[in-house]
Amino acid sequence: MERLRDALAGGDDPGVALFVDGPNVLRDEFDVDLDDVLAAAREEGRLVVSRLYLDEHATPGLIQAGEARGYDVRVTSGDVDVKLAVDATELVLSEHVDLLAVASRDTDFKPVLEKAAENGVATLAIAPGEHGRSDALRNAADDALVLADPEE
Repeated sequence: MERLRDALAGGDDPGVALFVDGPNVLRDEFDVDLDDVLAAAREEGRLVVSRLYLDEHATPGLIQAGEARGYDVRVTSGDVDVKLAVDATELVLSEHVDLLAVASRDTDFKPVLEKAAENGVATLAIAPGEHGRSDALRNAADDALVLADPEE
């Protein structure tokens, strides 16, 4: 995380915006806990935005769990990736945040990370597991982390 720390150098308490791609992260094969995603983002600074994007097939229990953990849950009947990408890019261009963290395994978010970097915002790619990691996202971000396997 040295690149990320260098990118955030000088900020006392960096503002972090977390965007979670629910359908790609909250899968049985990854066993990701929403609290672990929040904790990973909070390690980088003060969480100013925490959004969980879900599709129309999300269960009421999942929506409720996200809200109970403090996420701003966004359910869309369209493509989750498009909604998340547009919202994250809009936030980077219109609000002041120091770090954009995207939890996903989807390469579609590479342009979002690149746009954030162009606008002086540090970036972090959070992968749900080692086999769910996107090399393109990892390489586009200032830094990347893989959520630990609960059995490790």
